[in-house]
Amino acid sequence: MKLYFFRHGEADWPNWNKPDDDRPLTKEGAKEVRRVAKLLSQLKIAPLILTSPLPRASQTAAIAAEVLDVKMREENNLKPGFNAARLGKTLRGFSADSLMVVGHEPDFSHTIRELTGGAIKLSKTGVALVDFDESSMSGRLRWLLPPKIALL
Repeated sequence: MKLYFFRHGEADWPNWNKPDDDRPLTKEGAKEVRRVAKLLSQLKIAPLILTSPLPRASQTAAIAAEVLDVKMREENNLKPGFNAARLGKTLRGFSADSLMVVGHEPDFSHTIRELTGGAIKLSKTGVALVDFDESSMSGRLRWLLPPKIALL
């Protein structure tokens, strides 16, 4: 299975005084997500998208789903605290060749390390592709796309 990890876009609000879980994307964050999604579209990437229900992630997923013309759904297992065990629970009974999960750091970097042994840091709006084998709960990191590449 091709498993894409898409970290949510920028959601840094300097004077935010509400719960952290409620932070939405900034305008620049939404623009950057759209640029990255357009690049993914050019690469003919069209997975089902599962997203954390937190606003910054679900907004990221909604933009990506619109640009890629694919379906998305919320998945509580993608809330902060996500790891390889939660991924396994999420994928039980799931059959697809391609899946994108949209969520948070440091969870995604830790999960990718659990699956591949590779140490990475996924930047905001970054995407990583892991060739994933559910039967062994392991994978191989194929590429890591920083959002700046979408500006070229």
